[in-house]
This record gives sequence, structure tokens and C-alpha cells, in this order.
Amino acid sequence: MNKQSVMMQYFEWYLPDTPHLWKIIQQDAMHLSHIGIDALWLPPAFKGIGGVHDVGYGVYDLYDLGEFDQKGTVRTKYGTKDDYLKAIETLHTYHIQVYGDIVLNHKMGADRNQLVKAYEVSQKDKNEKIGEEKLIEVSTLFTFDNRHQKYSDFIWDWTCFKGIDYDVMSKRHATFLFKDKQWDQHVDSEFGNFDYLMGADIDFSQQKVLDELEKWGKWYLDITHIDGMRLDAIKHIDAYFYKDWLLKMRKYKNEDFFVVGEYWHGNVKKLLDYLQKVQFSMSLFDVPLHYHFYEIAYANGQYDLSKIFQGTLVEAMPHCAVTFVDNHDTQPSQGLQSWIPDWFKPLAYALILLRQDGYPCVFYGDYYGIQKKPSAISHQLDILLMLRKKYIFKDQMDYLDDKNVIGWTQKNSFACIMSDLIDGSKKMYIGKEYAGCIMKDILKNCQEDIVIDDEGFGIFLVKGGYVSVYVKKEDMD
Repeated sequence: MNKQSVMMQYFEWYLPDTPHLWKIIQQDAMHLSHIGIDALWLPPAFKGIGGVHDVGYGVYDLYDLGEFDQKGTVRTKYGTKDDYLKAIETLHTYHIQVYGDIVLNHKMGADRNQLVKAYEVSQKDKNEKIGEEKLIEVSTLFTFDNRHQKYSDFIWDWTCFKGIDYDVMSKRHATFLFKDKQWDQHVDSEFGNFDYLMGADIDFSQQKVLDELEKWGKWYLDITHIDGMRLDAIKHIDAYFYKDWLLKMRKYKNEDFFVVGEYWHGNVKKLLDYLQKVQFSMSLFDVPLHYHFYEIAYANGQYDLSKIFQGTLVEAMPHCAVTFVDNHDTQPSQGLQSWIPDWFKPLAYALILLRQDGYPCVFYGDYYGIQKKPSAISHQLDILLMLRKKYIFKDQMDYLDDKNVIGWTQKNSFACIMSDLIDGSKKMYIGKEYAGCIMKDILKNCQEDIVIDDEGFGIFLVKGGYVSVYVKKEDMD
């Protein structure tokens, strides 16, 4: 990964299960390389409770990458194990790195039930027990009969978990903490303790569990040859687990192995605290910046653009920030729905692709469309990606000094200006070497020529609700 690298999240929540994504990737790899994508974040590749319909987060068997007849299917939603490995190999041929989506918080779809003593806990405060100890029936025995102990003979039973959200005996949904167990302490403090998320919650205090997850991690690296990981739901997992586990994975693989975690919180202090706990062993998605985009898009000009980066991870710790506009969780109808509307998407992408700080992630749904609807901004994304590859990102000069119109320049490269409401202009420095040059908006939102004066300044124009990126007239092609 270099300073101008770009990753793409190569899936969206509503992808159909046919055609198979792993085969689509093989066909698309050349195009992705051509537009300037350096790495793909691929969806979870292991078998989920929903079989061919599972997006990948309802984890059943980590060792089944589309190889065994489990949950009514051999392949996953995205294809077979052979297809997956071929997709990775093809991407590597085009010098595109691959980041695997790792989901270790929970398991779902157990093969058999077990009886266990447990306490119900409050939904408002998971540390608060409700009522007396009771015997419940839970789906916690994972034997993976159709895998026939290939790759691992480990059996997951109730002792490998801390809690669950359904009692089969009473047919009742609630959050249950197993007797003599306790929630992890180094997790997010929402709801008193946000260890529990879904399914059978994995107990990272059990040495046998730690040993099995270390064994699986090394197996997965050997099988797939991935270049990095995206870690799911890390605010629900004890921070010290990932600190230790990643140390072992890097020692086994290589020290430059890239990792980004999903800690979904709008308060940058939470992200910084987590990074300290894991000793900066990973990057994090800049969730606060995403929420800034969302607020701006619906503020009707009342958001102060000059404060766009205040309270974000890319401002506080740019080397640990993966910037993004939207993802599969923020899509319409999803639990974290905060979808950025089309009018603001080009502005948001300019704010992550055309600046020197952060590692930008382009969303599949923004480039190819979501729910079978074509993207409205793919052509603009092509241009922004091209600009990121063409120019050297250094000597950035910011003009983040106005409520509605902001801009910045990369010296001797380009000038970017945007407005959330009104037509505007901004005098910005591009470089004395550009004196006398004519610059034009490569996005063609403004048609006027901009002439650079003898001191290297130009008065750059923008229309309300648009972004303009000015380059030399001769570079327009």
C-alpha cells in the first residue's frame, strides 16, 4: 500500500446469489486495475446459516469456503471454494491486493441444541441480571457433520460461548448470559456492556477457543494467500483478543499485513481509545467522517463545511484512518442506514479521494449501483480515481474557511472546490509554475476558463451543490 492507494468494498448487501461474485471478480479484475483500484475488500467467504442467501455475517463454519454440503448448499452466496481462490489469484495477477472479511464475534446455525443454566439480562443494561437462574435450551453444539472433521476436529459446545438470544424451550427471544460466565470488559460501553451482538457469543476467555481461532487463522492465510483483513464488529469483542491474535497472524504471515477494523461509533474518542488498547495494530473506518457527510447532505446548507474534518479519525490520526462514503451497513433498510444521497456523493468522494490523508475505500454500490439500480456517479468516480493516480499528493493547501464553499489545491496539480448550497468562488494558490495557464473543470460542472495570475493564484468557481476539479486545459483528455 502506498500513499495514493485506493481500496474498494466489492459487494453490497442486496447482491443476488447468481451470477456468482467470485466469477464476476475474475472477469472484472482488469477493469479494476485500469481505473486505479489497488485492493479489494471481499465479503465473508465462509458458510453462513442462510446458505446461498447469507451475506456472510451469520457465520456457521469458518472452514467451509464453499466446499461442503452444509446449510443446504455446497457453494456460498458468492461461489465455491475453487472460485474464491481463483478470484484471489486473478486479482493478484493484476497487482490488486485482497482483504478478507473476518467475522469472529459469534456463530449461528448450530447442529444440535444443549441445556444450560443462564440468566436473562436487561436490554438497556447488559450487566443487569433479570430474575433467577433458569434452565434454557440453546443452539450451541456445532459438530459440522458433513465436513467430516476435515481441517479441524474441534467441536464447539456451550462452554465456548458466553450467551445467546433465544431459548428454544420457551420459544422466547431475550439476551441470556450463561451461568458462571461474564461479558468481556474491554468492549464498547453502550447498553452498559456491548459484548453481546447476535447468535452464540464467542467466549474469548477460553484457552481452547483461542487455540482454535489461532489454528483457523493460520489455515485461512495458507489457503487463501490474502494480503489483509477487514475485521467485523470489533467493538463487541475484547480488544485484547485482537491485539494478541493479530500479533500471531503477522508473525506467521508478514509484518506488513494490512488490517482495518469496523468499530462503529460516531465519537472519535472511542476510536482513539480502541486504537490505544490494540497498540495501533490496525486501522479503523472513519465512522465520524461518514456521519459528517450524512449530516451535510440533509442540512440544506446549515452545516458549517469549514468544520468537515473536525472530530474525525482522518484529522486526529490519518495513518490509521480508512475513509469511506457508504457501505453495506449504511444502505437503505439496513440497521445502520445512513445513506448519502446522490447529489452529495461526488463531493464526499472528492473529500476522500483527492486529499493526501487517509486510505479511501470506494463502495461497490456507489460504483456499480445497489438493488439492481445502476450507479449515478460511476463516471465521476472514474475521473476522481484517475486524478488520484495521476498526481503526486504533496504540498496540499487547504481553504477550509467558509461555511458553504471550501476548497484545496495540490501544488502544480489540481484545484478542488465545492459548495453545499450556493454558487461561489475561492482564490487559491496552484503554483507560480502555472502562471498564465488556463485551467478547466474536468468534471464539467463549471464551463468557465480559469486563468492563473503571475503569482500562481486563480479564482476558482463552483455551482451550489456541486464539486469542481480544475486541471490544465491541455490535461483535460
